[in-house]
Amino acid sequence: MSDCLFCKIVEGKIPSAKVYEDDDMLAFKDIAPARPVHVLLIPKKHITSLATLAADDAGVLGRMLARANAIAVEQGSPDGFRVIINTGRVGQQEVPHLHIHIVGGPEPVGPMLKRI
Repeated sequence: MSDCLFCKIVEGKIPSAKVYEDDDMLAFKDIAPARPVHVLLIPKKHITSLATLAADDAGVLGRMLARANAIAVEQGSPDGFRVIINTGRVGQQEVPHLHIHIVGGPEPVGPMLKRI
């Protein structure tokens, strides 16, 4: 997708602090980290969100989730981490390209959600 921020990162048109890359996915440090470890893991193929995930895309999503632990440990969160996939307006997805936030660090990341 020519106007997609993350597609431009995959294409090398926008620089990123890469921490992992293979044929199907790319992981890079978030530019505004919320935790000491905050990495975005994206499929190289443009997939807008979990809401638009096709059956053919399940494999890459599974491989991304399987890779998350190694990325978290390598980045400094060996005692656990959280994965977050924001989807759509209600989920507050900011970039319309499927991405997994891997967040962690030396201290607990805090409550799952703010109670209402």
